[in-house]
Amino acid sequence: MPPTLASLVQHSALKLTVRAGEDRLDRPVRWAHVSELADPVPYMEGGELLLTTAMTLAAEDPQAMRRYVRRLAGAGVVGLGFAIGVNYDTVPDALLTAAREEGLPLLEVPRRTPFLAISKEVSAAISADQYRAVTAGFEAQRELTRAALSDGPAVLIAKLAAHVDGWAALYDTSGAVVAAAPEWAARRAARLTPDVARLRERAAPASAVVGGTEDASGDRVELQSLGTGRRVRGALAVGTGAPLGTAERYAVHSAVALLTLTTERSRSLQAAEQRLGAAVLRMLLSGQQDHARAVAGDLYGGLLDAPFRLVIAELAGEGEPAGLAALTETMESAAARCGETVLVVPEASRLVVLAADGGEAVAACLAHESAEGEELVVGLSAPAGPIAAASAYKQAEQALSVARRRGKALVEHEDLVAGSVLPLLADDAVRAFADGMLRALYEHDTKGRGDLVASLRAWLSRHGQWDAAAADLGVHRHTLRYRMRRVEEILGRSLDDPDVRMELWLALKATSAPDRE
Repeated sequence: MPPTLASLVQHSALKLTVRAGEDRLDRPVRWAHVSELADPVPYMEGGELLLTTAMTLAAEDPQAMRRYVRRLAGAGVVGLGFAIGVNYDTVPDALLTAAREEGLPLLEVPRRTPFLAISKEVSAAISADQYRAVTAGFEAQRELTRAALSDGPAVLIAKLAAHVDGWAALYDTSGAVVAAAPEWAARRAARLTPDVARLRERAAPASAVVGGTEDASGDRVELQSLGTGRRVRGALAVGTGAPLGTAERYAVHSAVALLTLTTERSRSLQAAEQRLGAAVLRMLLSGQQDHARAVAGDLYGGLLDAPFRLVIAELAGEGEPAGLAALTETMESAAARCGETVLVVPEASRLVVLAADGGEAVAACLAHESAEGEELVVGLSAPAGPIAAASAYKQAEQALSVARRRGKALVEHEDLVAGSVLPLLADDAVRAFADGMLRALYEHDTKGRGDLVASLRAWLSRHGQWDAAAADLGVHRHTLRYRMRRVEEILGRSLDDPDVRMELWLALKATSAPDRE
C-alpha cells in the first residue's frame, strides 16, 4: 500500500499533529510537495501532501484562506502540512477554519521537523510500495507462466482472477467465452461480447475499459486483445472493483503475453502445418491412403479414423479475401472448443477443408454468415472416408458449381442427390443447347404445318407407345407416326437411338424449366 496521511501521523519521528480532516487520513499520498505560492494549483497533479510555511499567504484573512483551501481541495491535494514556529507560532484561525469547513486534512508540523524529513519518508514509503508491487508482479508472472506451461489457459485465467481479486475471462477469435473464473463470471463475460467484437476490429495490441453489466455491481472491466500484427487471436477481460494497482497490472500484462504466446502460433509453424495438411490432402485425392495416414501422424491422423466432410469455399464475385480467413477462423475456433481436428488448405482464391462429419466445425460452416463485402460460395460433400476422398472432392466441387449457378451461399451434395436433376437444367448453357436442338421444330410449328413439339413430348412421355400417345393428343396413331417421321427428317436424327430420345426429352424439359433464384 502507498503511504497515507495516517501512516505519516503515526510516524513517531515526524511529530505531526492533526488539526482538521481527522476522518480523511486514509487518503494515499502520492508525493510531498513544498510550495510557498499563493496559488500552487497549476503545479499540482493530485494526491500530494502540500507543505508550506505561509511565507506569502494571507493566512489570517478568512476569505483568502477559504479561496486557497477550496482551490487545493479541488485540485486533489490530499492534505496540507503547516509549519509552525517559522512565520506563525500556531496555525492561524482563518486557515484552520477554512480547512475544517472544506474537510481538508491539516497537519501541524513542528519547527524541529524539516519538510525534507517528511518528503524523504513519503519517497521511501512509495519506493517500498513499488518494490512490493514489482516483487508481487514477478511472483504472479512466475505462477502464471507455470500455469500456462503445465495446466493450460483455463488454469491461468483462474490464477489471474485470484491475483487481481476479481474475475477474468478468455475469448477466442470468434468472440466466444472459452474460459472464465470464478464460474459465475462466465455469464457476465458473455454479456461483453459486443465490446469484444468492437475490440477485434482494431489492430492488436488494443485495449478498452468498459463498465459493468446491468445486473453487475458496477465493476470496472479491462479488455485486452491477444495477438501480434493486425490479426487478433482472442481477447482477455479482467473485472475488478477498482482500478488495477501496480502488482495487478504486472499480472495482467504477464497474462496477455502468455496467452498471446499460447494462441498465436508462429508463422513458420502455421505454414509448416498448412504444407503438411496440403500433402495429406494430395495423397488422399490420389488414392494413397496409407501414405496419407503415415504423413498425417498425430496432427491429422484422428481425422482419418472417422467419416469426414470435404468443404470447398471460394470468393463470390468481387468478394474480399478476408472472407476466407473469417470462415477459417470460424471453423477452427469451433473445432478447438470441442477438441476436434480440422485440416485447412488455403489456396489463392479458395479454401479446402477436411472436417469431422457431424462435428462442430461442419456445424459452424453451415451456420457461418459472411460479413458485408466477404461473400463466399461453399460446396459441401457427403460423409466419406479416406478411400472415397477423391469422390468427396468431386462432390464438393459439384455442390460448389450448383451453388455458384443458383446464386446460393452454400449447397450440400446430399441435397442434390435427394432432389431432382431438373433444376440443373436452368443453366443458360443447357438452355442454349435445348433451344438450338428444338429450334427447327418450333419454326415448323410456327408456320402452321402441325404440332410436332407437342407430339414429340407426348410420344416420349409414353415411352414410344403409339396408341397411348395418340390418345393423349386426340389424333389417329397413323397421324402420330407421320409426325414422328417428320421430326426425324427435320432433325436429321433417328428416334430409335436412345441417346437421341434422352437428349430430346431433356431439351423439352430445359425449355420449360422455370428460372431459379
